[in-house]
Amino acid sequence: MTGIADEDRVLIFDTTLRDGEQSPGATMTHEEKLEIAELLDEMGVDIIEAGFPIASEGDFRAVTEIARRTRNAVICGLARANFRDIDRCWEAVRHARRPRIHTFIGTSPLHRAIPNLDMDQMAERIHDTVTHARNLCDNVQWSPMDATRTEPDYLCRVVEIAIRAGATTINIPDTVGYTYPRESAELIRMLRARVPGADTVIFATHCHNDLGMATANALAAVEAGARQIECTINGLGERAGNTALEEVVMAMKVRHDILPYRTGIDTTKIINISRRVSAVSGFPVQFNKAIVGKNAFAHESGIHQDGMLKNAQTFEIMRPEDVGLKETSLVMGKHSGRAALRAKLSDLGYELADNQLNDVFVRFKALADRKKEVYDDDLIALMRDSAATGAADRLQVKFLRVICGTEAPQSADLILSIDGVDQQVTAQGDGPVDAAFNAVKKLFPHRARLQLYQVHAVTEGTDAQATVSVRMEEEGRIVTGQAADTDTVVASLKAYVNALNRLVVRREKTAPGGDRREVSYRDMA
Repeated sequence: MTGIADEDRVLIFDTTLRDGEQSPGATMTHEEKLEIAELLDEMGVDIIEAGFPIASEGDFRAVTEIARRTRNAVICGLARANFRDIDRCWEAVRHARRPRIHTFIGTSPLHRAIPNLDMDQMAERIHDTVTHARNLCDNVQWSPMDATRTEPDYLCRVVEIAIRAGATTINIPDTVGYTYPRESAELIRMLRARVPGADTVIFATHCHNDLGMATANALAAVEAGARQIECTINGLGERAGNTALEEVVMAMKVRHDILPYRTGIDTTKIINISRRVSAVSGFPVQFNKAIVGKNAFAHESGIHQDGMLKNAQTFEIMRPEDVGLKETSLVMGKHSGRAALRAKLSDLGYELADNQLNDVFVRFKALADRKKEVYDDDLIALMRDSAATGAADRLQVKFLRVICGTEAPQSADLILSIDGVDQQVTAQGDGPVDAAFNAVKKLFPHRARLQLYQVHAVTEGTDAQATVSVRMEEEGRIVTGQAADTDTVVASLKAYVNALNRLVVRREKTAPGGDRREVSYRDMA
């Protein structure tokens, strides 16, 4: 791939499965990675960075399987600037219809000090590793990490070396979210003007959001000639995150008058994949997040509501349908049937097979018995809860009763099924949630530390569902759990158990021989 025939076309490079998954606590299971990759491909993403193959055996397997399954997108793997990384990356992505190797090295003074290389030594390594990657694959992307803090003359030098060695895409990362839109544009213009061979490659931009300017920096780079944007769903990523895919895509769609560029993205699929990434990563989308936030198309002010009733364009610059939000007149409640539920879920972006619908319908009826009206957000929470709970889970909550008084401690009676065997215990704690968690610890001893506990009300009212997210860490393994229920304590307990189930799975994968039987719950203690 050398250059772009259509100068208006901007390639979308999604790194949710690589840079996004590097967010502390955002680790996804193998099956979840495959699902997200499929959704990205269906949405029209041009390049999917499926992972960092040498990072772990799990990452290698995921990249390999995504490469085999993906129908349209280029499948890319990340590799550091050494032959071992590059060989491992190629071994994973070579199964793709359209494979790409992405290799990188830090070029700023701070990053050159890490491998202790001087400028000439680093230049030689860039030449050798990019050449090696190009000998394996005809689609090679090279990145000078921390490019925005690299000396301009040296950056031009190493970009030229990478192009001569065979790189077809040159990515310019703002690794620490340091740059400003004007600088982002000037950097791309400088490289295109000064580097020999610049007109034979695609320039890409990769921005982080530490100063809240990732989207602005990415679009400024495009105006200066970059024709690939690296981004993630919901802006997921390390620290403050990456450029949000939905923001740059919709900015070019809505403001095509000043951003006359186009992508291959089917924008009507944005909301569905946003919700799915939020669910599997355990990172809720803030209510006022652009494009995909709960309030992005909500209007409470009387003046705004009056204007919306007269003309939606009064206060909305895009239609909800453009990003996959659909309006419906169906009111869901305890008298609603399967057909209505299926139609409603389809409007919300969920297409279910009959057996999946039956399972969700049982949960829906149970919820409807406890609520007067089931709102869209309730159904979304129900779907997330259904996805988080599996029949094969080794830990399952069977019964919980908490006794609360005006004075501590509180107590919890719990029946927990462990590997199909019901076990019962009573525990105390500083509050009902703490008591419930302590009861789990008595029945299922473990060393996992609770890093995060968040409660979000899904809808309004005293019968509102609560969605609880927890993040747990044990010996470097970080997992998340989510659950929803009209009872906050029950939702908290289910989220906690969901996280423990994920932790057990991760321990099983690292057990000798990968034998499930080698990891009992006592091994967690």
